[in-house]
Amino acid sequence: MNFIEEIIEEDLSEGRVREILTRFPPEPNGYLHIGHAKSICLNYYGTAVKYGGKFNLRFDDTNPCKEEDEYVQSIIEDVAWLGAKWEDILYASDYFDAMYECAVKLITKGLAYIDDVTAEQMKQMRGTLTEKGTESPCRNRPISESLRLFEDMKNGLVESGGLVLRAKIDMASPNINMRDPIIYRVLHEKHHRQGDKWCIYPMYDFAHPIEDAVEKITHSICTLEFEDHRPLYDWVVEHCEFDPPPHQYEFARLAIKRTIMSKRYLKKLVDTGFVEGWDDPRMPTLAGLRRRGYTPASIREFCERIGVAKANSEVDTALLESCIRDELNLTADRVMVVSDPIELIIENRAEDFAEELDFEINPNQPEKGSRKIRFSNRLFIERDDFVVDPPPKYFRLSPGGAVRLKNAYVIRCTGYEMGDNGQVNLIRAEIIEGTKSGSDNSGMKVKGTIHWADAKTCADITLRLYDYLLTADESKGDFADRLNYDSIRVLNGKAEVFLTESPPFERYQFMRLGYFVRDCKEEGAVYNRIVSLKDSYKG
Repeated sequence: MNFIEEIIEEDLSEGRVREILTRFPPEPNGYLHIGHAKSICLNYYGTAVKYGGKFNLRFDDTNPCKEEDEYVQSIIEDVAWLGAKWEDILYASDYFDAMYECAVKLITKGLAYIDDVTAEQMKQMRGTLTEKGTESPCRNRPISESLRLFEDMKNGLVESGGLVLRAKIDMASPNINMRDPIIYRVLHEKHHRQGDKWCIYPMYDFAHPIEDAVEKITHSICTLEFEDHRPLYDWVVEHCEFDPPPHQYEFARLAIKRTIMSKRYLKKLVDTGFVEGWDDPRMPTLAGLRRRGYTPASIREFCERIGVAKANSEVDTALLESCIRDELNLTADRVMVVSDPIELIIENRAEDFAEELDFEINPNQPEKGSRKIRFSNRLFIERDDFVVDPPPKYFRLSPGGAVRLKNAYVIRCTGYEMGDNGQVNLIRAEIIEGTKSGSDNSGMKVKGTIHWADAKTCADITLRLYDYLLTADESKGDFADRLNYDSIRVLNGKAEVFLTESPPFERYQFMRLGYFVRDCKEEGAVYNRIVSLKDSYKG
């Protein structure tokens, strides 16, 4: 068991809780990324489902400056796509009245006060990790005056940033978060759900524990950066007199090599046009991974493999790729697609020659059987499957050399033609009789097998090959210095016609090229490479 499971089992066995209730509380200021998937899987599958409890999807919409309904809808879609089933969809903004009442209670108890020092003054008075903070001259403002000013703030009589409400805790605390933190500010901004009803908004550290308490969350599971905020969480719960009190637990957030996990920076990539949008297949967002061709099962498997820990660490990108590769190796139908075509003419077959060959759809699912593929005297093969002057141990096609065409015949190169650009633009070959796949009685052995497309019946398709958004050079600290400007390559390929009619999100193994998915947005036959065939994960 991981440490969260140990806590839950102890709470259940000792009767501290009867039914587990967890939540996933995203702020709707961007799209979810793979790091959020870890939190969703832990709160839902690893906790609520495992212990027969319940799970809430709750939006932490306390900052109207950054939140949009577009993000709300995308988050709902992403959480549902991962398979999580929530008890309710809830919003922090629905608790604004309760939060306001809690703030009034703290003022009345002498535990909060209105402050009018500037932001710069407050920063200087906060102190450092080695120096105590300095108390504000407003700290002992009369309770009645703080109540009146707080009412003025709520009624729109104070300009944005003019006053703040601070908790009165301890300016000498070694935990800077406890040095009289701001819990309410004035912000004259329209809220995406509440409209103009409010012009004061609670800070996250104040709102979060109240949301958990109102919903009666039993285990509030957060990432490790909130560990130093837990004393404030407990302080709010205690002094706002919630019973039973929720408890916060922290786990290590997900970090993946060469992957941007900052929602703020991902938004910057979208806003600057470096990527197409939040669902660009290069993005680590769930929308991007979905469009790239990843499946919910592969994401859940990845989250299961990395586990839950207390210490931060970085995961190899190859582990995520391994999860989808393992799944698609079993489920994806095989197709021959030529990504960089060069024409090959079979000289010992007539121009009107044509036959149908059997092609196995999926060797891991023999019940799918085979389909017929067209074979004529004109084919396309990969340009790099032919070399005029081959290096040692080259097992593909070269002048005078022989190679097997997948599910077809062994052919021998009889010649080639060069174009004006100095590149080979046509290959000539002949079939070696008696070498048809499945009925080969020639006794001839060749070491190379290459794929092909029938030139007379094939269709044009577009292949998009992706690389990581970040280069491997970790010595450059800022993301902007590590951006990979060669993170996408577009190829014009040749393929069987049925690929032009496949529905969006249909996944295939393009033999020798990788696993591909039909793009869900682009017009025409556009296929995104999900992952290569080679598994580099060594874990």
